[in-house]
Amino acid sequence: MRAATLAVFTLSLQALERPGVEFKIFQFPANKIPTIDGKAGDWAIVPESYSIGQDQLRDTVNKSPHDPKDLDVKVKVGWVKGMNRLYFLYETYDNYWDFAARDLHNDIFEVVVDGDLSGGPLIPQLHPDQKAVNANNGFFQFHGVHAQNYHIFTPPLDKEWTMVWGSQPWIKDLPWANAAYDYSFKPGESGKLTLEFWITPFDYAPEDSARAVESKLYENKIVGLSWSVLDYDDAANPKYRGFWNLSHKTTMYGNASDAVAFKLMPVEAKLRRPIEADWSFQVLDMDRRLTAFQDRSYGAPSSWRWEFGDGQTSTEQHPVHRYGKEGNYVVTLEVQGPGGKDRRTKVWDVVMR
Repeated sequence: MRAATLAVFTLSLQALERPGVEFKIFQFPANKIPTIDGKAGDWAIVPESYSIGQDQLRDTVNKSPHDPKDLDVKVKVGWVKGMNRLYFLYETYDNYWDFAARDLHNDIFEVVVDGDLSGGPLIPQLHPDQKAVNANNGFFQFHGVHAQNYHIFTPPLDKEWTMVWGSQPWIKDLPWANAAYDYSFKPGESGKLTLEFWITPFDYAPEDSARAVESKLYENKIVGLSWSVLDYDDAANPKYRGFWNLSHKTTMYGNASDAVAFKLMPVEAKLRRPIEADWSFQVLDMDRRLTAFQDRSYGAPSSWRWEFGDGQTSTEQHPVHRYGKEGNYVVTLEVQGPGGKDRRTKVWDVVMR
């Protein structure tokens, strides 16, 4: 029933805003994963080509001109292979930080993520069939389920770090998210804020976390992502002064089709060795102890030598090997190419029974 109800709301709209524009998401090597402490030092390895400044944003509500003396924004996005997380570094100067109130009157960094490019509205207010939304409890069945919206308070003071606009507030907590800030100003003052955080995008995020489905992140995948900066400059004025958004379309806050294309990049070559041996395997037939080995080495190797742990070897790039008896095997791949040579051994990963 729940799946059928959800189908009523899911729209297959994969178009993205700003056609021809594709931003990059930096891949952190496994030994350089950022520590969430509000410090920017871990991001020093990220090239400036990954920085997205306020020159890429438009105030689509008040049409304000960009004045770096008033507000100046810089964002970098990262990921780690094997982890379904998006890391963010948000560095912003504001001439008036407005964050004394306990409600949504707060300078905000609003992030929308669509991990599988499902597209379409993600809030009931923008759904084209309002009768269906009202009849099928649209808040719990639809709001933020296929794409997520984070109203991140900058800074939060005594509030939690973000308000999740939807039926799944659990996504803002560990083990699905984490955040830290660094700033020294008080409400109404000017200064620079550094915010470091990560979130988990979801293909399906209902109110019950046990039924959630994380978006799988992998190299060269395109995800839908956008953000806006809501700049409040007057504690007495309930309206924000600026709505600066990356999409250039105001409704990016509630429609995943208004997101922008972001590509999950491979590790930068300068952060890798010239050649790195790596491999995987799959047991094709355990009864026959037949196993396929896959070379996954980096650096364009031109020769391969496999040692299967049973005295047998191969010089094929992707060999298929049959073991003669049961056992736990130590398998080594040595590769050689223009960048030199390297080898990778896995102890008892390959088990025949």
